[in-house]
Amino acid sequence: MQLTVDALVVRVRNMDELDRLVVLLTADRGLVTAYMKGARRTKGASASATELLSYSHFVLFQNRDRTFVDRAEPNRLFFALRQDMEALSLATYFCQLLTELVPEGEPGDGPLRLALNCLHCLDKKQLERPQIKAIFELRLLTMAGYMPDLVACARCGCAPEEGVWFDPGQGVIYCPGCHDDAAGPGAIPVSAGVFTAMRHILYSDFEKLFAFRLSPQSLEELQRVSEAYLLARVERVLPALDFYKTILQPPAKKETP
Repeated sequence: MQLTVDALVVRVRNMDELDRLVVLLTADRGLVTAYMKGARRTKGASASATELLSYSHFVLFQNRDRTFVDRAEPNRLFFALRQDMEALSLATYFCQLLTELVPEGEPGDGPLRLALNCLHCLDKKQLERPQIKAIFELRLLTMAGYMPDLVACARCGCAPEEGVWFDPGQGVIYCPGCHDDAAGPGAIPVSAGVFTAMRHILYSDFEKLFAFRLSPQSLEELQRVSEAYLLARVERVLPALDFYKTILQPPAKKETP
């Protein structure tokens, strides 16, 4: 059976000297694993179409329990990302999260749209990277069924108007008056502005998802909270995240003799 799809390449593995395995994020079928024979010998547009982070048009052929790439043409290659190690490492982290959280064979329109928009923002430097990272993490977790409850205090039921305490392990919030008695040991204080941003990421229409601004300090706080929640949900080592963090660390200063 032949299948035509537009898809984002989120994982690439060279099988031998010539062949390549690619994992594609599609709108209608979620993740699709496909083999491309002779991919490493192919040159030009067909070769770039199967590189990591390429958004391409694929003609696939399904034979029993395997899917093969018949043809591939690039739609967008996000060239600027490939020239910036920090942006590239963050985009690679996004790809790893997609392979962890998006199921195979199920519609993936939401994750694909989110990924393409976040990659566009990275590529064009339209938003600060901590903001893009937090948006991607929290919105993807929500799509995957891990939406935290940010509506009201998990103990007293009040709707906080100021800062809250967020418990990443439980995915709930506590008002300042309840957190001492109810929140777990890993609860994180969240300022009012960052809490508002978190609720915006979770509950806003997609067209308004990226339409908020925070100070650099608040963006770092948002990034810490969103990452803590993601790690509590995924509960797995994420090598791409670890690598991204090493890229962010400034080189150690050499001691003068």
